[in-house]
Amino acid sequence: MRIAVLGTGNVGRTLASALLRGGHEVRMGSRTAGNEAAVAWASEVGGPATEGTFADAAGFGEVVFNATAGSHALAVLEAAGAEQLAGKLLIDVSNPLDFSTGSLQLSVCNDDSVGESLQRAFPDVRVVKALNTVTASVMVDPGSVPGTHTMFICGDDATAKAQAAALLQGFGWPAEAILDIGDIGGARGMEMYLPLWLRLYQASGTAVLNVEVRAAPAPDDG
Repeated sequence: MRIAVLGTGNVGRTLASALLRGGHEVRMGSRTAGNEAAVAWASEVGGPATEGTFADAAGFGEVVFNATAGSHALAVLEAAGAEQLAGKLLIDVSNPLDFSTGSLQLSVCNDDSVGESLQRAFPDVRVVKALNTVTASVMVDPGSVPGTHTMFICGDDATAKAQAAALLQGFGWPAEAILDIGDIGGARGMEMYLPLWLRLYQASGTAVLNVEVRAAPAPDDG
């Protein structure tokens, strides 16, 4: 499959490299073609790895990962172009993190989310929120966290969520660990989880962590 990864930071490079290992063709997108980090990544990994602008990558990919900062995500997709993205699965990995005050704040929360804003702005794109609740290395190697644990996904399109879940399984997430929490409105909770995640990181001393959702059996109404 041809996959676009928008973003050249640690998350983008980690996802792009894992997708290549999974047998996909990957194009990394950035603001300008020839981005230093993107060129270095493509040179390092070799194989079917290319780079270009956000629009180049979006046009190339059958599936698009948004691995840019949440505060810039809308501008990134505008640069990628609605016509390049129309009808495609977009897996939004971003978080609305804001450290401008010296501590973690969310640039959007409570009554909106990055995932929802992207879906509103691009109604022809099938947005699925996923992977934003763990650090980059755990996204592509869930086995690095001992035991069983949970990956949340949400989105308005059931087929898109199934496609996203299949890609997550390619990273090693068991099907039973992927919890669909409903429509794209679920992105609010997934993004607002980040302040708690940061506290868990500080308390445990490692970013290689995750949580597991366990539910009691449904009551027998018979």
